Amino acid sequence: MGAGHDHGHAHGGHAGATVTAEYRGRLRVALAITVFVMVVQIVGGLLADSLALVADSAHMATDALGLGMALLAVHFAGRPPSDRRTFGYARAEILAALANCVLLLGVGGYVLFEAIERFLTPAGTDGGLAIVFGVIGLVANTVSLSLLMRGQKESLNVRGAFLEVAADALGSVTVIISSLVILTTGWQPADPIASLVIGLMIVPRTVRLLRETLDVLLEAAPKNVDIAEVRAHILALDGVEDVHDLHAWTITSGMPVLSAHVVVNGEALSAIGHEKMLHELQGCLGDHFDVEHCTFQLEPSGHAEHEARLCH
Repeated sequence: MGAGHDHGHAHGGHAGATVTAEYRGRLRVALAITVFVMVVQIVGGLLADSLALVADSAHMATDALGLGMALLAVHFAGRPPSDRRTFGYARAEILAALANCVLLLGVGGYVLFEAIERFLTPAGTDGGLAIVFGVIGLVANTVSLSLLMRGQKESLNVRGAFLEVAADALGSVTVIISSLVILTTGWQPADPIASLVIGLMIVPRTVRLLRETLDVLLEAAPKNVDIAEVRAHILALDGVEDVHDLHAWTITSGMPVLSAHVVVNGEALSAIGHEKMLHELQGCLGDHFDVEHCTFQLEPSGHAEHEARLCH
């Protein structure tokens, strides 16, 4: 049987989990702000009879739950690997992001439904009171956004929380605008229209996040890793004859992994040596692609056919 060589290389670490852990304190502050604004807007929505404020407060309640799940994901993601869970709980971040998406879609649907109901059954909204509570929400959400701005670029979990707060901030702006319209013109349909805008802002962002989350769960190739280019770079190395069983996927944010069986000419492998060939493969992937956690199996010519015969 031909000689094989398995080599794991992982100095990248659980980047997504690390980034999220770094923002644990900021997530807690954002959660506290979200809960505060949620209570304020519930009170304001009831006092001003504003559907837009009530809808925004419902969204805030979902955000509070989402931020709580993000913090829970940080806790699990920080737990060390074990023999049963060799990557630890790194993917808890992705599961939290998925749950956030489901919740956001539910809230978006609720807001749209209630807005239509308000068109059918108009109500008298106090524009001046609604403006006050809308401004409070906007200021609080702006603070939360500033806390999560940098982390959302590096972690899907933090990005989910950031998008939720961003949607809230836009919702507050919409509430303020609709309240100004009601206050200056008395045109009550501005309130349900604002609610429709809030719902339409929630859904598209959530769909994009859901698509990214499902890509991770379905083990799609990372966005910045073109499998055809990876194959071409590997085949361009001296002595490499073929590549098969080439796979690339993402464990969690910032943690792409790759594995491949690389067929190497026997004479070239003897001349270069296993260690140098592995270093060349690692260098090739590290220089051209953002993948630091790779596993290669080196195989001499004809080994793939031998494996196929064994399988049959």
